[in-house]
Amino acid sequence: MHTAGYEIDFVSPQGGKAPVDAFNMNDSINKKFWDNDVYRSKIENTKKPSEVNPEDYVAIHYAGGHGAMWDFADNTEIAEIAKQIYENNGVVSAVCHGPAGIVNIKLSNGLYLVDGKKVNAFTNEEEVKVKLENVVPFLLEDQLIAHGAIFEKSAPFTEHVVTDQRLVTGQNPQSAHSVGKATLKELQKLNKSTK
Repeated sequence: MHTAGYEIDFVSPQGGKAPVDAFNMNDSINKKFWDNDVYRSKIENTKKPSEVNPEDYVAIHYAGGHGAMWDFADNTEIAEIAKQIYENNGVVSAVCHGPAGIVNIKLSNGLYLVDGKKVNAFTNEEEVKVKLENVVPFLLEDQLIAHGAIFEKSAPFTEHVVTDQRLVTGQNPQSAHSVGKATLKELQKLNKSTK
């Protein structure tokens, strides 16, 4: 996104230093991003939700990691930011466990954001394979389906990305790069439609 001309900010439930989990520094893109002093500082000094004006953003992305299951699912402040960005014709994206952040978002029409949309996330089968199905507070696949999502998936730990009505979701860490590309494609569509 950065190389496409978009500025990136980071928000976390409490602000401050965000935990970084399983960050592969052998990946040249990760390394370049991490070595960028501006973005490294932004990760180490994330904004609080109260410091974010949704009007200033065209997209929001929920990063993955198991912590998202506890940190994002019931965070009404970040959900409100995402709702406003989406309702302002913006893009909402999430990968792996990041869709925990979108599972409970209700739009102004009273429907869940995911209701009637093709979505994917870390699957029940993947959760079993990592032996955390009894640790997480809920199974993400089940909860998305319960809130009306049309859940799509591939074999465990294979890349799978779904885009539906400015909502971009990826199944697992293997899908992260493609989620970024799909999100950029959605943003480019929006730019064309506003010109």
